Amino acid sequence: MTLRPNFWQEIPLAKMNAEEWEALCDGCGKCCLNKIEDADTGEVFLTRVACRLLDDQTCQCGQYEIRKRIVPECIVLKPETIDKHAYWMPQTCAYRLLHQGKPLPHWHPLLTGDPQSVHEAGVSVRGFTVPEFEVDEDEWEGHIIEEPIGDS
Repeated sequence: MTLRPNFWQEIPLAKMNAEEWEALCDGCGKCCLNKIEDADTGEVFLTRVACRLLDDQTCQCGQYEIRKRIVPECIVLKPETIDKHAYWMPQTCAYRLLHQGKPLPHWHPLLTGDPQSVHEAGVSVRGFTVPEFEVDEDEWEGHIIEEPIGDS
């Protein structure tokens, strides 16, 4: 399979092939940060506490193909589940943006042709996470951060 030209502009999420769906990921790593959701307001707070499988330098999952077996609570995003998950996804996430009818940010690798553009734009979590096994869950509040959004 190959990526159709500008597929993200022409094809609805539910009609993308598997390769196109995966190509939407910009590699920022923010979806792999643990979040805290306020039970009263539904507000979601991002922490710098990363999933144990996240590689802090590449911002990639170290066990992507089998992540759900290792981390059962990991969300495997699919077109049919995006409605349920869009609210907690990163503000700059292509899946969330396209679901909301918005364009990709100018630094997205599909637009730049460079997978490093997400890091160069200051949008990724490269180099500032702490692994979840180093922080007790009751201490996550002390690690709340503002989402890096660069100059979207």
